[in-house]
Amino acid sequence: MIVPYAHVLVLSGILFFIGMICLVTRKNLIMMLLGLEIMLNAAALAFIGTSLFFKQLEGQVMALFILALAAAEVSLGLALIVCIYRRTSTVNPGCIEEDGCTLE
Repeated sequence: MIVPYAHVLVLSGILFFIGMICLVTRKNLIMMLLGLEIMLNAAALAFIGTSLFFKQLEGQVMALFILALAAAEVSLGLALIVCIYRRTSTVNPGCIEEDGCTLE
């Protein structure tokens, strides 16, 4: 393995933390979905690095499953966001009610 195993895990942890911060702090559903996608990619990176370190293929297979799950999550999430936007005219998760809210 060219890159040390610890560096792969540190990069994966940093990416996961960035995704978590994006998921928690943003008020836009699309940005929250992007943060979740970054977190899934960080988990896939950790699986791939671990599988290369231990010379096992199970981690790479799991990373393929994670990427397939991420693709399905993005397509379904974007469809739901478009549906919510058409109904409420906003993608702010705090304003998704039937009566609407005032935009600042």
